Amino acid sequence: MIVSPSLLSADFGNLARDLEMINQSKAQMLHLDVMDGVFVPNISFGFPVIKYVQQLCKKPLDVHLMIVEPQKFVNEVRDCGAEIMNVHFEVCNHLDRVVQQIHDAGMKAGVTINPATPVCLLRDIVAQLDLVLLMSVNPGFGGQKFIPNTLNKVRELRALIAETGSKAVIEVDGGVNDVTGKQLAEAGADVLVAGNYVFKAQDPLKAIETLYNL
Repeated sequence: MIVSPSLLSADFGNLARDLEMINQSKAQMLHLDVMDGVFVPNISFGFPVIKYVQQLCKKPLDVHLMIVEPQKFVNEVRDCGAEIMNVHFEVCNHLDRVVQQIHDAGMKAGVTINPATPVCLLRDIVAQLDLVLLMSVNPGFGGQKFIPNTLNKVRELRALIAETGSKAVIEVDGGVNDVTGKQLAEAGADVLVAGNYVFKAQDPLKAIETLYNL
């Protein structure tokens, strides 16, 4: 299982320490949630923090933009060193164009859908994607309870990917722990984003390894 710890749950007073932990762990990516207080009811961090993280983190950056008009910031995300730029289906009126912009900038393109957004709406775009992120909580805050219907959406998305010949991997974010992670792995998920389960654990390295071995 690919593990992508969520920076949002890190201790920002000891960020260098937490990033070094990630470097020493079996995590294969680092997930960064950028929130604007408009699309989601919270504000997180911006490009200066991402640039700082990129200087210290040896793992690829998976930048998830929970913002309106993400197409305006493709070059800025690239210049921060992101490998993956992830945008929300719900805010992109011209999603095909945004995906092309991300690819043209040299990044992998991800698209996220919220819990109430049907998987079938991705049918015409999924073959162009490198990653699809299913939110298993309503975006905006960490520490929420996992929404069980996400398991059905993972299965549905896995079938859609197979049907369309897409090479997209399936990522899930929200309420991920050893129990829900195992369920998601069995349903067909490829990448698990985990915040509190990792950074609030007594042994974060062990928590990451537990998910890695699912």
